[in-house]
Amino acid sequence: MSEALLKVSGLKTHFHTPEGTVRAVDGVDLELAAGEVLGLVGESGCGKSVTALSILRLIPEPPGEIVSGTVLLQNKDLLALRRSEMRGIRGNRISMIFQEPMTSLNPVFRIGDQISEAVRLHQELPASLARDKAVQMLKTVGIPSAHLRYKNYPHQLSGGMRQRVMIAMAFSCNPEILIADEPTTALDVTIQAQILDLMKELKETTSSSIIFITHNLGIIAENAQRVMVMYTGRVVESADVKTIFNNPKHPYTVGLLESIPRKGKRRGKDTLTSIPGIVPSLLNLPTGCTFSDRCSKFKRGLCDHQEPTLIEIDPGHYVRCWQYR
Repeated sequence: MSEALLKVSGLKTHFHTPEGTVRAVDGVDLELAAGEVLGLVGESGCGKSVTALSILRLIPEPPGEIVSGTVLLQNKDLLALRRSEMRGIRGNRISMIFQEPMTSLNPVFRIGDQISEAVRLHQELPASLARDKAVQMLKTVGIPSAHLRYKNYPHQLSGGMRQRVMIAMAFSCNPEILIADEPTTALDVTIQAQILDLMKELKETTSSSIIFITHNLGIIAENAQRVMVMYTGRVVESADVKTIFNNPKHPYTVGLLESIPRKGKRRGKDTLTSIPGIVPSLLNLPTGCTFSDRCSKFKRGLCDHQEPTLIEIDPGHYVRCWQYR
């Protein structure tokens, strides 16, 4: 892999609640090369979105706190910047598409004004040119009659249209990095495919790097070059996409892949595989491997008492499991 554009090391983000401290992200290391698409996968609550929000320093404080770590954007530590400096990074060098556009777009402002505001802020364009840029971005993402849609409010658009507006806003300043947090979750399959094709086309046009956060492994298989699997706030496996799908090593990754419905399964003849048990509470994580209570493949006595570290078992293939020590 070429030199990292973004390098995250030892990132820990905790939330302090009356019940105790939630270790939402607990020592994540991540690298993203220029032009690369990195998939971040795992169940809900495993720390994917909090990792992304920590990179952009959008964690609400309190109750959240970035306890430790570094986030280097071309050797500049984002966690050490002043808030005013960080505002120059967000939406400009790093953009983010959030899970639900209806809660991310301001309901009392026209969509065009929300796009042009970002352009005026980061590119210092006069209002007329910023408006023209916003209309052009709406056309680019496939919204018909863009000059008229510019004046619409978010509630006047369909879910797919709102997602296109979010993509237009994210790409309006030609960011070096785009973080896409489950951008197709609430959309039907046809619209999902259109949104993914649009993002792929814009990536090629702008040469942006993308961190793609999702629980849909099918999307990752078609769009990512490298995959990181997260569980209870930690990375448990990391490799290129072909290795993850053809030669998974961590029992959690194996369980995720085996639970995907596949063509050819006959109703009543084949049982869909599932991972036993439930994700442990982040308020009270077990000692040792956090997956040990659900692991039927490799579990041994050591797993309950000592936490495994992430090790490289093949070039570029990292696994957090005692089986490979």
